[in-house]
Amino acid sequence: MVHPGTSLVVPAEPPSVDPSRLFELFRGNHTTEVLVAAVAHFGLFRHLASGSVAPDGLRDAVGLQPRAFQVLVTALRSMDALAVDADGRLATTPMSREHLVAGGPYFVGDYLSLAASSPSVLEFVERLRTNRPRGSDDGDAGVGFIFREGIRSAMDAGEGARHFTLSLAGRAKNVAPVLAEKMPLAGARKLVDVGGGTGVYSLAFLRRNPDLRAVVWDRPEVLRVAGEFAAESGVADRLELLPGDMFADPFPADADVVLVSNILHDWDEPEIRRLLARCAAAMRPGTRLLLHDVFLDDDLGGPLSVAMYSVALFNVTEGRAYSAAEYRRWLGEAGFGVTQVTPTLVHCGVMVAVRR
Repeated sequence: MVHPGTSLVVPAEPPSVDPSRLFELFRGNHTTEVLVAAVAHFGLFRHLASGSVAPDGLRDAVGLQPRAFQVLVTALRSMDALAVDADGRLATTPMSREHLVAGGPYFVGDYLSLAASSPSVLEFVERLRTNRPRGSDDGDAGVGFIFREGIRSAMDAGEGARHFTLSLAGRAKNVAPVLAEKMPLAGARKLVDVGGGTGVYSLAFLRRNPDLRAVVWDRPEVLRVAGEFAAESGVADRLELLPGDMFADPFPADADVVLVSNILHDWDEPEIRRLLARCAAAMRPGTRLLLHDVFLDDDLGGPLSVAMYSVALFNVTEGRAYSAAEYRRWLGEAGFGVTQVTPTLVHCGVMVAVRR
């Protein structure tokens, strides 16, 4: 339930205190899920007892699909429980070799197994085994954070859409003023916010750029909430709320800047490539795409804060957290030149891609 005190006002300035630590604490439960799943349910470290193993070999041994395996390995590496050797093979670390390989005098796996039957661990194990988000199975309540034909989505039902959209706004209201401050849009006339949800990011840009107009493009039920935020913003006359499906409907035309904020991590690689190709096809040469998201290290080994967010994403979407290197590759394939990442807030950053 969304707290009744949830504000529809988008702050004009960044927060005076960085709330990143609160988000890290909130996602702390995922460390338990990862460790217990790896030790008690998949016996992952048992396969490393005799030495390093090629990633594909370890993935086959534990019976996981590529996305699920990558989420698990990234999380364990970020905890210093897995390492990658000079040949790219997965290996134990001094900590996991002494404490997570069964049979040793200092083994703590039995202690970790005390949580093996906890509901959250069992749920995570099921997500790993099926490689599908929570709610995607027939007869369930529906997926919370994504929309796909053939799967019920809470983002396409009135109360569900309002609940999830307002929940996600809590982070966006902190981050949006920082993004707008760090990415000046002088000279830009039209911003297209792809999958823009509440419109919080667009509203922050409109406040800082009086000559800018913005289009928030998202599902109809989500845009109802965006309309409530717009009504409190003082800049609603420069904001258009455009209903549509970003994978199927015509892309909004004549953008000077395209914003894709915390959207791509909801999807697996084929959908990301498809959406970036759609963006590129609709953009004039020289048009900027602002890719605002969390970014794993390029070697996919951390940091811990983003690795735990990746676990959270894995549970409720078809995606995960990705690295800047992965995004640079996909953007290059789609016809963009790419800059480095500029940090914003709450583990996020923005990468500017210019249409070649």
